Amino acid sequence: MGKKVLVIDDDADIIELEKLYFEKEGYEVVSCMQGDKAVATFNVTKPDIIILDLMLPGMDGNDVCREIRRVSDVPIIMLTARTDTLDRVVGLELGADDYVPKPFEPKELLARVKAVLRRTDKAQAVTEQVQTDAAPKPDVVTFPGLSVDKVKYVVTVDGEEVYMPPKELELLFFLASNPNRVYSREQLLENVWGYDFFGESRTVDVHIKRIREKIETPEANRDWCIRTVWSRGYKFETK
Repeated sequence: MGKKVLVIDDDADIIELEKLYFEKEGYEVVSCMQGDKAVATFNVTKPDIIILDLMLPGMDGNDVCREIRRVSDVPIIMLTARTDTLDRVVGLELGADDYVPKPFEPKELLARVKAVLRRTDKAQAVTEQVQTDAAPKPDVVTFPGLSVDKVKYVVTVDGEEVYMPPKELELLFFLASNPNRVYSREQLLENVWGYDFFGESRTVDVHIKRIREKIETPEANRDWCIRTVWSRGYKFETK
């Protein structure tokens, strides 16, 4: 079998429809119909991509996405009947890679899955090549009152460990590893996410906002900060 797809949806008909289309294309399909069992199913099956419904019994899709993002960057496509823009924004904030509204066209969903996996595979290949060809780089960056460890995936601020999901930590690590250099949102998507994220550059703004809330405090007199450069992007500024 090819790549493994985990479908998390409480509608048996939708699961069967997706299974029909994906297996025809050579994918292996596993499923789960309850939100409170979704994370355990993910841990056991170790899929290459997840198609996640928002409205689930036991635990909603946003909470499932949040829990999975604590431990993995596996691609997640949210699938939901909700049409509110806020739902889409929340999903992207939590780390979803794409958002498809119901009712959906199976062929379009299949195309989106292929696109995400193709770009993820390409990003992984580039990362491995860079690691092979380039000189070793530090896995820990430190500034007064801040340490970002990409091996242990630990961020400490003033000696206290601060929880960050993987993508927030990787974004902070990338910026802090290249201090005082301005990066556009598109460049950050390419370097941290590894692909263009279907044009959803807003996710960079969301991640930056959440990082700032965790590491920057008004009362602290820092020699560093994440600076917004108007119409350009962001930089990790040091004095």
